[in-house]
Amino acid sequence: MPKSTALSEIEAAPAPQPAASPAEPQPRNWRDYALLLALACCWGSTYPLTKIGIGTIPPITFISARSLIAAAFLVAILHFRGMRLPTDFKAWKLFAQQQTINSTIPFLVITWAQLYVSAAPTVVLASTTPIFAFLITWGITRHEPATLLKLSGAILGLAGTTVIVGLDALGGLSSNILAELAILLATVSFACATIFGLRLSEYDPMVVAAGSLLFGGCVLLPFSLIFDQPWTLRPSLESLLAASIMGIFSSALGLMLFYMCLRRLGTLTTNAQGYLRIPIGVTLAVWLLGERVPPNLAFGLLLVMAGVAAMTVPGDALKRALRRLRGG
Repeated sequence: MPKSTALSEIEAAPAPQPAASPAEPQPRNWRDYALLLALACCWGSTYPLTKIGIGTIPPITFISARSLIAAAFLVAILHFRGMRLPTDFKAWKLFAQQQTINSTIPFLVITWAQLYVSAAPTVVLASTTPIFAFLITWGITRHEPATLLKLSGAILGLAGTTVIVGLDALGGLSSNILAELAILLATVSFACATIFGLRLSEYDPMVVAAGSLLFGGCVLLPFSLIFDQPWTLRPSLESLLAASIMGIFSSALGLMLFYMCLRRLGTLTTNAQGYLRIPIGVTLAVWLLGERVPPNLAFGLLLVMAGVAAMTVPGDALKRALRRLRGG
């Protein structure tokens, strides 16, 4: 081929298109949001079931048992899939760090708090994770866009938590108020775990969930043996069922869905399941435990849901909706 022809073909060839940056959000479909709803269902049941479980099983033993049940369930599934847990130090270091801030510490705190706080308020307070995740993202990590709409949502959500906790505080500081504040501190830990969980995106979600739960259960087991002496306990059938259901449904399936959503939807949208699980958890608390929803809880719930909804609605979608309203 003559040199001039070759050069002309090279010049005429279309320039290669740059590859999409891995940081760019991937297109989302209904399956992604179905996963988010499934996650909300799994985690919305956590606190009513915990309230049942700790009726006859102490908190440390209860959390260790549900973690080990979940880990055994996931390891069995991995075996049938022909997969194994990693053996390198790097993977287990990440599993340990993530489990500590995402489950072990916050669930110990919340389970203790549920000795004093009903399940319905616990659901609402623990569902403020999206608000704290936004504040950490906006003020510290800045790994995702933090818009004015999302900021207004965070303010609304914090107002809702103040209503839930603050109205009770008018009667004086009590053990209930301390327990409610402890739930909020645990929620901050959940928010950090959601952000740092992005580091585990290279691993299969089921592997991450199994490894994390196995680590958490094994860490708490010696403390259970020392302090609770589980062989002396007489747990009720309801508590045993709650631990088993939570182990398989809330912990195993829920944690696996959590890492799937993180990979597909990102930090702030994954945290949107916080407001989805509020009505689920409160409904279960009323149905399973016969709890009543006090007026301040209902009002605070509305504020929290409005706040987190504002944080998760895309700005362009809101603008289109406003234009339609003006046009109508």
